[in-house]
Amino acid sequence: MDCPSEEQMIRIKLDDLKEIQGLEFDIQHRKLTVYHTGDHIDILNRLDSLRFDTKLIDSIVSDGLTQEDHNLQRRLLWSVLSINLFFFVLELLTGFLSNSMGLVADSLDMMADSIVYGLALYAVGSTQNRKNKVASLSGYFQLLLAILGFIEVIRRFISSESIPSFQTMIIISLVALVGNVTCLYLLQKSKSKDTHMQASMIFTSNDVIVNIGVIMAGILVYLTSSNYPDLIIGIIVFGVVGRGAFRILNLSKANQ
Repeated sequence: MDCPSEEQMIRIKLDDLKEIQGLEFDIQHRKLTVYHTGDHIDILNRLDSLRFDTKLIDSIVSDGLTQEDHNLQRRLLWSVLSINLFFFVLELLTGFLSNSMGLVADSLDMMADSIVYGLALYAVGSTQNRKNKVASLSGYFQLLLAILGFIEVIRRFISSESIPSFQTMIIISLVALVGNVTCLYLLQKSKSKDTHMQASMIFTSNDVIVNIGVIMAGILVYLTSSNYPDLIIGIIVFGVVGRGAFRILNLSKANQ
């Protein structure tokens, strides 16, 4: 549970079990609390099938699951989704205009996050079959973005491309960093341990790290007068997007 993809895999893997009343994730300590009726054997078997080194800590009788304010969670998720989509468009356009693969890659990472946020919102109340289809489509889309990104990076490595505008890289990434920090503050302010909110905090924390990486790449472009730092950060981010795509695709197939 130390990455967004693993949390999403667990959530979808257990989704069609009617005896489950709720899930509470403690991402930091890699703990999952499952509120359910009946026996826990089927739940544990499904978790074991994910090969996350699952271990039952305790099984106790509970007085019931405390319900979060779902309307507040939806509003927060919509806010995070909107911010990610805005910066996807902004970084994609400025990335191409400034010839920066770092900004383009970061924009696609924003889009990948937006897909997962949208899937979490859309999946509420849907059938498992529909969730699998949506997850599969989002996985293929993310994989396509990663492949196209890698192809473009390779092309730029072997051809004579102009040095990207380090000023644009740094300024746009700083603006995106402010946006992601704002999202992280809003999510942490909710103090929710619900699965979607915890996942959103992880996504946004990763985006903050990527923003800092692009800023550092922009500084190195300035110091070295080379486009290599920009291409290297692009490869790293595209790798993250591609890894997430494979996890989502494997999950959707496992639940068919």
